[in-house]
Amino acid sequence: MKQKATVTCSRRKNRKAHFTAPSHIRRKLMSAPLSKDLRTKYNVRSVPIRRDDEVMIVRGHYHDREGKVTQCYRKKFRIHVERVTRDKANGQTVPIPIHPSKVVITKLKLDKDRKALLDRKNRSVKGKGEAA
Repeated sequence: MKQKATVTCSRRKNRKAHFTAPSHIRRKLMSAPLSKDLRTKYNVRSVPIRRDDEVMIVRGHYHDREGKVTQCYRKKFRIHVERVTRDKANGQTVPIPIHPSKVVITKLKLDKDRKALLDRKNRSVKGKGEAA
């Protein structure tokens, strides 16, 4: 039985919504999980990835590589990580695009908006607020 009448469970419509999503929604879709120590520190499981975060790749050919995010390519749902590159036939180096779900964030670039986001998402504070 459907939970909400306004939300579709059609695979076709969900795929269409995903691939035609505007930039501000793609930001949320491009979230990455936090590392274990950051997760215990902030009580948050994942956050939208941004440019100067430091990440570790955990899946695929380049796993166990660490580096700083140099670009978030929202149009292609990919990120570029420092020192994860390959050489083209003409000698030019190009960054390898990596999906944000295949990395873990090891160090956050914190500004006031990011701190506010972490405070909002902090699950332990929410639990205490509802009980009181």
